[in-house]
Amino acid sequence: FPGDYGWDSAGLSADPNTFARYRTIELIHARWALLGALGIITPELLAKNGVPFSEDGAVWFKAGAEIFKEGGLNYLGNENLIHAQSILATLAVQVIV
Repeated sequence: FPGDYGWDSAGLSADPNTFARYRTIELIHARWALLGALGIITPELLAKNGVPFSEDGAVWFKAGAEIFKEGGLNYLGNENLIHAQSILATLAVQVIV
């Protein structure tokens, strides 16, 4: 495999089936990381191109605090899309998903 120099002190690649499973899981994690990076960039680009956000809603590291504001989360400035008023409801959905 590319980048394999034989160093595996934890023995993660000792079993070929387990190694194949770990590779698949790592690929899935990499894809989620790419989506996360896209999620950081997209709101800032939309805000610079005229999509209305609250004052800090487009900054990725401040977006989580939007749920504690008066109107809750208004995605893309539209209350009818996905309107999360309750942090408990949002937490419940995250646990279920």
